Amino acid sequence: MTTIIRLSLAALAASAAACAGPAGEARKTQTTRAAPAPEGQATLNVETLAEGLVNPWSMAFLPDGSMLVTERDGKLRVIRDGALVAEPVAGVPAPYVKSQGGLFDILLHPDFATNRTIFLSYAAGTPESNATRVIAASFDGKALSDIRTIFETATMKDTPVHYGGRLALAPDNTLLVTVGDGFDYREQAQSLSSGLGKIVRVNLDGSIPADNPFADKDGARPEIYSYGHRNEQGLAVDRETGTIWETEHGPMGGDELNIIDAGANYGWPIATYGLDYSGAQVTPFTAYEGTKQPVKYWVPSIGPSGLSIYKGDLFPGWKGDLLVGAMAIPALHRLDIENGAVVSEERYLDGERIRDVREGPDGAIYVTTEDHDGAPIGKVLRLTPAS
Repeated sequence: MTTIIRLSLAALAASAAACAGPAGEARKTQTTRAAPAPEGQATLNVETLAEGLVNPWSMAFLPDGSMLVTERDGKLRVIRDGALVAEPVAGVPAPYVKSQGGLFDILLHPDFATNRTIFLSYAAGTPESNATRVIAASFDGKALSDIRTIFETATMKDTPVHYGGRLALAPDNTLLVTVGDGFDYREQAQSLSSGLGKIVRVNLDGSIPADNPFADKDGARPEIYSYGHRNEQGLAVDRETGTIWETEHGPMGGDELNIIDAGANYGWPIATYGLDYSGAQVTPFTAYEGTKQPVKYWVPSIGPSGLSIYKGDLFPGWKGDLLVGAMAIPALHRLDIENGAVVSEERYLDGERIRDVREGPDGAIYVTTEDHDGAPIGKVLRLTPAS
């Protein structure tokens, strides 16, 4: 049975202060609370590419124009020539599927065109002992082969929730992986000896980069890139500026948009703008010395999942802006970003529970939608301007 670390608020605060320092000092950012997002001004064409999916979690675009889509129940699907291929991709390892657990993100290797390698994240293990795992595999168009684990959270848990599971390539082509706090294990988000509540950074073969912020710190997990996270389900890297954007779920309120810095502490559960689900305070602090404030937070929660930086030409006024999927108050949000701050926000697709959002190679915006109860009504939608 996994041992859960139980610490008092004072002990957590002392731990955070001890971990702070040059690497943990917060960059000055403008923090804004969310006003209700107004309805978007653009008119969209909405095309359904696939439907009848089971909680489609993520998408990737292949060089031949086809798409790969993960379903949380463990299937990897192909959309080719505008239609969903009936037979799922063979050889996908069986994930642990329960509650929020299952198959999560998909990411192409930067040299996919020559090595045919993809990365998948998923929940692995048993009800008593499970974790977030990332594999690399070769994809031949129909099946996976040469499967190898390149990362697994060091700390196991016995909860089927708060896995994180988002993948992104850093500008230097190292791999960033979000790992949630496991819900009942939230105190471990502040512990550098725990793998929970972290963003980790590994090389594409699973080895640890020598310049990770805690690689040489006694007692710390060397893969940790940042800590103090709750359940990070949005991750996007601006490869032009090097900025790493992240969204994570708060408890009841307190969802966050963050800029991720190496070694920084993002406060959970010492500092949050949200309440516990009972209505009680998680902590009396919305800010705490040595922790970094979000760029934006949402009260009430929108349930952010899926994050993309728009760089295309179909929506020229949206270049450089963030697209955020929302599941608790279902919609697609566009955040107008200027100099690292949110200057405005608007919403589209009201009522659609958006799990993932991506910009396609054609400049269109693609989203996956899902149902609260896991009914097979998930869709892949393609969004283009109406005019």
